[in-house]
Amino acid sequence: MAHTINCDIVSATESIFGGKVTMLVAHGVQGDLGILPGHAPLLTQLNPGPVRVTKEDGSEEVYYVSGGVLEVQPSIVTILADHAVRAHDVDEAAAEEARKMALAALQNQKGEMETSTALAALAEAAAQLRTLQQMKNRAGRG
Repeated sequence: MAHTINCDIVSATESIFGGKVTMLVAHGVQGDLGILPGHAPLLTQLNPGPVRVTKEDGSEEVYYVSGGVLEVQPSIVTILADHAVRAHDVDEAAAEEARKMALAALQNQKGEMETSTALAALAEAAAQLRTLQQMKNRAGRG
């Protein structure tokens, strides 16, 4: 049996995933993080993007988180996010429409606050689309 670590992915409204994993990959503020059993304790912020878990049976699941916090302790890794969903539940058409609206808002900006809001919306839509692409790429490898 492979070495595992307990993993919990929790949004503000529900627990999205809980179980033993052999690896977790998430998009931290300073780049991608790979967490394996025995990883040093860590607390870091996450950017919006995909979270990939490899379960103890070798299967992989991809989730989308809107950002949040990743904590690694000796026996558990926890992701706390405002919004988290399974990648296959992300609405690709809605994410593409949000991306287009954010780009249009950037073109028509009138102030610094509008720019910040549009950039945040663009980053979230791009992260959702990146999550879907990663899920599709992984499915194509199988």
